Amino acid sequence: MVMVAFCATVAVYGQGFGQQPLNTVTWSVSADRTDNGTQRIVFKGKIAEGWHTYDLKSELYPTAVEFDEAAGYSLTGEMYEISESVDYDGDPVFFNEIIIAQDIRVDGATATVSGEVTWMSCTETQCASPEYWKFSINVKGGSSNKAETIPADDKTGTATAYNKTEITPADDMSDGGKKGFNWALIVEAILWGFAALLTPCVFPMVPMTVSFFMKGSSSPAAGRFKAAMYGLFIVLLYTVPISLIIFITRIVGGDAVTADIFNWLATHWLPNIIFFIVFMVFAASFFGAFEITLPSSIVNKSDKGADKGGLLGIFFMALTLVLVSFSCTGPIVGSVLIKATQGEFWEPMIAMLAFSLAFALPFTILALFPSLLKNLPKSGGWLNSVKVVLGFIEVALGFKFLSVADQTYHWGLLDREVYLAIWIVVFSMLGFYLLGKLRFAHDDKVEHISVKRLAMSIAVFAFVVYMIPGMFGAPLKALSGYLPPLTSQDFVLGAATGNTAASDAGATEVSGKSSKYDLHLPLGLSGYFTLEEGLAAAKETGKPVFVDITGHGCVNCREMESRVWSDPQVLDMLRNDYIVVALYTDDKTRLDKDEWVTTESGDVLKDLGRVNSYIARTRFGVNAQPNYVLLSPEGELLAPVRGYDLSIPGFVEFLHTGLQKNMEK
Repeated sequence: MVMVAFCATVAVYGQGFGQQPLNTVTWSVSADRTDNGTQRIVFKGKIAEGWHTYDLKSELYPTAVEFDEAAGYSLTGEMYEISESVDYDGDPVFFNEIIIAQDIRVDGATATVSGEVTWMSCTETQCASPEYWKFSINVKGGSSNKAETIPADDKTGTATAYNKTEITPADDMSDGGKKGFNWALIVEAILWGFAALLTPCVFPMVPMTVSFFMKGSSSPAAGRFKAAMYGLFIVLLYTVPISLIIFITRIVGGDAVTADIFNWLATHWLPNIIFFIVFMVFAASFFGAFEITLPSSIVNKSDKGADKGGLLGIFFMALTLVLVSFSCTGPIVGSVLIKATQGEFWEPMIAMLAFSLAFALPFTILALFPSLLKNLPKSGGWLNSVKVVLGFIEVALGFKFLSVADQTYHWGLLDREVYLAIWIVVFSMLGFYLLGKLRFAHDDKVEHISVKRLAMSIAVFAFVVYMIPGMFGAPLKALSGYLPPLTSQDFVLGAATGNTAASDAGATEVSGKSSKYDLHLPLGLSGYFTLEEGLAAAKETGKPVFVDITGHGCVNCREMESRVWSDPQVLDMLRNDYIVVALYTDDKTRLDKDEWVTTESGDVLKDLGRVNSYIARTRFGVNAQPNYVLLSPEGELLAPVRGYDLSIPGFVEFLHTGLQKNMEK
């Protein structure tokens, strides 16, 4: 992946980068009358091809509308979305088009509504700096649904001409830019389906059930048909209920309600904490603390129904299997569904279909080829061992949900090293269990270990050894999707606790965190968060300045930090040879009045993110993150601006070039 900068920077790089559009979203505004007598102000944004922007409640870059002081009108309710967002890497986004609206009540015959739309757009490989667009529209009161748009002054370089358009929820929404099929979830569901077969509640029933169909049928063909229908009913029993729940929700409340429910499940702290607790309860059940069972009356009624002949009897046999095996499959099904709710509305249905197909497949295959039954291993203590192994995996995966809540709300409970310590302990205990050194209540005594157990324990302990360096700041790239970000690491081996240059310059920053701005630098680095402070420190020390153009939600920024900055040579140069300045272009910190920046067109920038974004655009010619700039103490460019590139030798050469050029000045 390659970060894309302005075309001026592209020309300098000469690496075939794509060009970023001036406006990632082209906006228009209109008004129409609602049924309850209010006026609806509708903002319609045309999103540039290949880009997506975020919804009103996004945890990353929410789209927002700030209205000027109301004169002749008042806002009614909150801003809401008309177009439907889609899930993209766990965050609701819009492709192609975004439509949002705000209801107002006009006091007199007419009112002028003005304000500013702010948003941020990204592609798969880059994010633009935050953009904003000023609007003004005359809205008539009474029964009129006509409105006159007034073009706002183009002060930001991002404003566009307004169109007089009437927008309704029925506007055609193209879905050509939606995210692709979630194959990872499907594969995971299939693996869980096969794992469920190896539990002590299910495995002994496989040969018994297949033998019953073969012996209780008039012919082998009839037996195979019944077994196939048995498998089909198992699939339907797992898939149809969740599908009905989702479809009823969409019919009653509409697409937006379903999307809101799933978005809430994916991002809010409450469901994530509940999911964490559920995973721990499931794990305790697998360890043998208790059995999660359904009431016996339900199972008995289903078992009686299985005595009936024909397809109805086969259906009740499948229902009996599902109910009897619930104590083993319930935690697994719950795990699959919880993961699936992090995506789009159809993903739980597809996940259950994949899980149930894998779960039911052996019944059909063994019915078609009965000779395979003799090759199945006999039931025994190894089945309970499978449950225990699954319990350890449930514990490890459950902490991911606690981590999501912790990172989203900045609780500081589960920093990266704490998370890693838990995983190291969990998988170490799993390794000892496989070696027979740990036993649970329902386990048989292990007199000797098999070659399979030895191979699995070697793999588990190798995984543990791989994780240990992460406690000291190793990036652990293979686990980056499961671990908290490296920026939450409190201790990095070899990292200094302060920056002499920063101290000498009298900066407010200590140990990578600013007391003035609630910001931080990764990997224990120390530095500054405004270019003025960084250049002042550079003039006192004679060191060049390393400018990091970054953002709080920039995934590629975090990847650069974990995979490139963490390299010992790179980290040593950043710590000792450069003054580090991090310019967060999406930070909402309100600046003091004396720190406001007035642009050439007279627009006043009042928050830190807009000021940094303005500096990045006008001074360095870039409008995306991450980008890296090397400056002399006098503020002169020492090397071409460098974007997203995971080449460590290339980054080292980039830093060396800056040092050499600075010495020549």
